[in-house]
Amino acid sequence: MKGHSSRVPGKNIRPLAGKPCCYWIIAELLKADRIADISVETDDDGIEATVRADFPGIKILRRPDALKGDFVSMNPLIEHHMANSDAEVFLQTHSTNPLLRAETIDAAVEAYFEPGGHDSLFAVSAMHTRLYWPDGSPVNHNPKEMLPTQHLPPIYEENSCLYIFTRDSFAKNGHRVGDNPKLFPTPHLESVDIDEEHDFAYCEFLMERRLAEEAAAAGRS
Repeated sequence: MKGHSSRVPGKNIRPLAGKPCCYWIIAELLKADRIADISVETDDDGIEATVRADFPGIKILRRPDALKGDFVSMNPLIEHHMANSDAEVFLQTHSTNPLLRAETIDAAVEAYFEPGGHDSLFAVSAMHTRLYWPDGSPVNHNPKEMLPTQHLPPIYEENSCLYIFTRDSFAKNGHRVGDNPKLFPTPHLESVDIDEEHDFAYCEFLMERRLAEEAAAAGRS
Protein backbone atom coordinates (compact mmCIF):
# COMPACT_ATOMS: atom_id res chain seq x y z
CA MET A 1 0.00 0.00 0.00
CA LYS A 2 1.64 3.17 -1.22
CA GLY A 3 0.93 6.34 0.72
CA HIS A 4 0.76 8.62 -2.30
CA SER A 5 -1.95 8.27 -4.93
CA SER A 6 -2.38 10.97 -7.55
CA ARG A 7 -5.72 9.83 -9.00
CA VAL A 8 -7.50 8.87 -5.75
CA PRO A 9 -5.71 10.66 -2.88
CA GLY A 10 -5.36 8.60 0.29
CA LYS A 11 -7.36 5.75 -1.21
CA ASN A 12 -5.79 2.95 0.84
CA ILE A 13 -7.05 4.30 4.16
CA ARG A 14 -9.88 6.58 3.02
CA PRO A 15 -13.13 5.61 4.75
CA LEU A 16 -15.22 3.26 2.64
CA ALA A 17 -18.60 2.17 4.08
CA GLY A 18 -17.47 3.13 7.57
CA LYS A 19 -14.03 1.48 7.57
CA PRO A 20 -10.64 2.33 6.04
CA CYS A 21 -10.56 0.98 2.51
CA CYS A 22 -7.75 -1.44 3.37
CA TYR A 23 -9.81 -2.96 6.21
CA TRP A 24 -12.06 -4.93 3.91
CA ILE A 25 -9.51 -7.04 2.05
CA ILE A 26 -7.48 -7.77 5.19
CA ALA A 27 -10.64 -8.94 6.96
CA GLU A 28 -11.42 -11.30 4.06
CA LEU A 29 -7.87 -12.65 3.97
CA LEU A 30 -8.15 -13.43 7.68
CA LYS A 31 -11.39 -15.33 7.04
CA ALA A 32 -9.93 -17.35 4.16
CA ASP A 33 -9.08 -20.95 5.06
CA ARG A 34 -6.24 -21.29 2.54
CA ILE A 35 -4.15 -18.31 3.64
CA ALA A 36 -1.42 -19.05 6.19
CA ASP A 37 0.29 -15.68 6.68
CA ILE A 38 -0.63 -12.11 5.84
CA SER A 39 1.81 -9.25 5.34
CA VAL A 40 1.05 -5.64 4.53
CA GLU A 41 3.76 -3.87 2.56
CA THR A 42 3.83 -0.07 2.77
CA ASP A 43 5.94 3.08 2.69
CA ASP A 44 3.59 5.15 4.85
CA ASP A 45 3.33 5.76 8.60
CA GLY A 46 -0.39 6.54 8.39
CA ILE A 47 -1.13 3.27 6.61
CA GLU A 48 0.90 1.32 9.13
CA ALA A 49 -0.89 2.97 12.05
CA THR A 50 -4.30 2.32 10.46
CA VAL A 51 -3.57 -1.36 9.88
CA ARG A 52 -2.16 -1.85 13.37
CA ALA A 53 -5.24 -0.23 14.92
CA ASP A 54 -7.61 -2.77 13.35
CA PHE A 55 -5.29 -5.74 12.93
CA PRO A 56 -2.50 -5.64 15.55
CA GLY A 57 -1.28 -9.13 14.66
CA ILE A 58 -0.62 -8.42 10.98
CA LYS A 59 2.99 -8.24 9.87
CA ILE A 60 4.01 -4.86 8.44
CA LEU A 61 6.80 -4.78 5.87
CA ARG A 62 8.20 -1.31 5.26
CA ARG A 63 9.72 -0.30 1.94
CA PRO A 64 13.35 0.76 1.97
CA ASP A 65 14.13 4.20 0.55
CA ALA A 66 15.28 2.69 -2.76
CA LEU A 67 11.75 1.33 -3.33
CA LYS A 68 9.82 4.47 -2.49
CA GLY A 69 8.19 6.74 -5.06
CA ASP A 70 5.63 6.68 -7.84
CA PHE A 71 7.87 5.11 -10.48
CA VAL A 72 8.95 1.92 -8.74
CA SER A 73 7.70 -1.11 -10.64
CA MET A 74 6.00 -4.07 -8.99
CA ASN A 75 8.80 -6.59 -9.50
CA PRO A 76 11.33 -5.04 -7.07
CA LEU A 77 8.57 -4.81 -4.46
CA ILE A 78 7.79 -8.51 -4.86
CA GLU A 79 11.48 -9.34 -4.62
CA HIS A 80 11.70 -7.30 -1.42
CA HIS A 81 8.74 -9.16 0.03
CA MET A 82 10.20 -12.54 -0.87
CA ALA A 83 13.51 -11.62 0.72
CA ASN A 84 11.64 -11.04 3.97
CA SER A 85 9.54 -14.21 3.87
CA ASP A 86 10.11 -17.95 4.21
CA ALA A 87 7.05 -18.81 2.11
CA GLU A 88 7.21 -20.72 -1.16
CA VAL A 89 3.76 -19.88 -2.56
CA PHE A 90 2.51 -16.29 -2.60
CA LEU A 91 -0.89 -14.72 -3.15
CA GLN A 92 -0.84 -11.01 -3.86
CA THR A 93 -3.91 -8.82 -3.65
CA HIS A 94 -4.52 -5.14 -3.01
CA SER A 95 -6.38 -2.88 -0.62
CA THR A 96 -8.00 -1.39 -3.71
CA ASN A 97 -9.96 -4.63 -4.25
CA PRO A 98 -12.19 -4.25 -1.18
CA LEU A 99 -15.08 -6.34 -2.55
CA LEU A 100 -13.11 -9.58 -2.96
CA ARG A 101 -14.52 -12.29 -0.67
CA ALA A 102 -12.75 -14.98 1.34
CA GLU A 103 -14.61 -17.71 -0.55
CA THR A 104 -13.24 -16.43 -3.86
CA ILE A 105 -9.72 -16.25 -2.44
CA ASP A 106 -9.96 -19.86 -1.25
CA ALA A 107 -11.38 -20.98 -4.59
CA ALA A 108 -8.47 -19.33 -6.41
CA VAL A 109 -5.92 -21.12 -4.23
CA GLU A 110 -7.69 -24.43 -4.82
CA ALA A 111 -7.76 -23.77 -8.57
CA TYR A 112 -4.06 -22.99 -8.58
CA PHE A 113 -3.24 -26.38 -7.05
CA GLU A 114 -5.42 -28.35 -9.46
CA PRO A 115 -3.57 -30.57 -11.98
CA GLY A 116 -2.55 -28.88 -15.20
CA GLY A 117 1.04 -27.74 -14.81
CA HIS A 118 0.22 -24.07 -14.32
CA ASP A 119 3.07 -22.05 -12.86
CA SER A 120 0.89 -19.11 -11.77
CA LEU A 121 -2.66 -17.84 -11.58
CA PHE A 122 -4.22 -14.43 -12.00
CA ALA A 123 -7.74 -13.04 -11.68
CA VAL A 124 -9.66 -11.96 -14.74
CA SER A 125 -13.03 -10.52 -15.64
CA ALA A 126 -14.87 -12.17 -18.53
CA MET A 127 -16.12 -9.67 -21.10
CA HIS A 128 -18.94 -10.60 -23.46
CA THR A 129 -19.03 -7.47 -25.55
CA ARG A 130 -18.14 -6.34 -29.06
CA LEU A 131 -14.57 -5.06 -29.08
CA TYR A 132 -12.66 -3.24 -31.83
CA TRP A 133 -9.06 -2.40 -32.59
CA PRO A 134 -8.20 1.32 -33.01
CA ASP A 135 -8.45 0.99 -36.78
CA GLY A 136 -12.09 -0.14 -36.50
CA SER A 137 -11.51 -3.81 -37.22
CA PRO A 138 -13.35 -6.22 -34.88
CA VAL A 139 -11.46 -8.11 -32.19
CA ASN A 140 -13.84 -10.88 -31.21
CA HIS A 141 -16.84 -10.85 -33.53
CA ASN A 142 -18.04 -10.68 -37.11
CA PRO A 143 -20.05 -7.46 -37.61
CA LYS A 144 -21.95 -9.14 -40.45
CA GLU A 145 -23.30 -11.84 -38.16
CA MET A 146 -24.30 -9.67 -35.16
CA LEU A 147 -24.50 -12.54 -32.69
CA PRO A 148 -26.06 -11.67 -29.31
CA THR A 149 -23.25 -10.57 -27.03
CA GLN A 150 -23.87 -13.43 -24.60
CA HIS A 151 -22.96 -15.84 -27.43
CA LEU A 152 -19.65 -14.17 -28.22
CA PRO A 153 -16.47 -15.91 -27.09
CA PRO A 154 -15.28 -14.21 -23.91
CA ILE A 155 -12.34 -11.86 -23.82
CA TYR A 156 -10.59 -11.78 -20.45
CA GLU A 157 -9.39 -8.63 -18.73
CA GLU A 158 -6.71 -8.85 -16.03
CA ASN A 159 -8.49 -7.22 -13.09
CA SER A 160 -5.66 -7.10 -10.51
CA CYS A 161 -7.77 -8.77 -7.81
CA LEU A 162 -5.23 -11.49 -7.06
CA TYR A 163 -2.13 -13.25 -8.30
CA ILE A 164 -0.68 -16.58 -7.17
CA PHE A 165 2.88 -17.60 -7.93
CA THR A 166 5.80 -19.38 -6.34
CA ARG A 167 9.26 -18.27 -5.41
CA ASP A 168 10.64 -20.53 -8.16
CA SER A 169 8.24 -19.35 -10.88
CA PHE A 170 9.00 -15.71 -10.12
CA ALA A 171 12.75 -16.37 -10.23
CA LYS A 172 12.38 -18.18 -13.56
CA ASN A 173 10.09 -15.67 -15.26
CA GLY A 174 10.98 -12.44 -13.49
CA HIS A 175 7.25 -11.74 -13.17
CA ARG A 176 4.27 -12.81 -11.08
CA VAL A 177 2.58 -14.16 -14.25
CA GLY A 178 4.53 -17.14 -15.51
CA ASP A 179 4.84 -18.92 -18.85
CA ASN A 180 1.80 -21.13 -18.24
CA PRO A 181 -0.67 -19.17 -16.12
CA LYS A 182 -4.20 -20.17 -15.17
CA LEU A 183 -6.84 -17.51 -15.73
CA PHE A 184 -9.29 -17.34 -12.83
CA PRO A 185 -12.55 -15.45 -13.50
CA THR A 186 -13.78 -13.62 -10.42
CA PRO A 187 -17.40 -12.56 -9.82
CA HIS A 188 -18.20 -9.22 -11.39
CA LEU A 189 -19.40 -7.66 -8.14
CA GLU A 190 -16.11 -8.56 -6.43
CA SER A 191 -13.81 -7.44 -9.23
CA VAL A 192 -13.78 -3.65 -9.03
CA ASP A 193 -10.26 -2.23 -8.77
CA ILE A 194 -10.04 1.33 -7.46
CA ASP A 195 -8.06 3.34 -9.99
CA GLU A 196 -10.27 6.40 -10.33
CA GLU A 197 -12.68 8.36 -8.14
CA HIS A 198 -15.70 6.77 -9.79
CA ASP A 199 -14.32 3.32 -8.89
CA PHE A 200 -14.20 4.34 -5.23
CA ALA A 201 -17.80 5.58 -5.33
CA TYR A 202 -18.94 2.38 -7.05
CA CYS A 203 -17.13 0.18 -4.51
CA GLU A 204 -18.68 2.08 -1.63
CA PHE A 205 -22.16 1.70 -3.12
CA LEU A 206 -21.69 -2.05 -3.56
CA MET A 207 -20.19 -2.49 -0.09
CA GLU A 208 -23.01 -0.59 1.58
CA ARG A 209 -25.53 -2.72 -0.31
CA ARG A 210 -23.69 -5.89 0.77
CA LEU A 211 -23.66 -4.81 4.41
CA ALA A 212 -27.37 -3.95 4.29
CA GLU A 213 -28.19 -7.36 2.80
CA GLU A 214 -26.10 -9.12 5.45
CA ALA A 215 -27.79 -7.16 8.22
CA ALA A 216 -31.24 -7.98 6.82
CA ALA A 217 -30.32 -11.68 6.57
CA ALA A 218 -29.05 -11.68 10.15
CA GLY A 219 -32.32 -10.08 11.29
CA ARG A 220 -34.32 -12.84 9.63
CA SER A 221 -32.32 -15.65 11.19
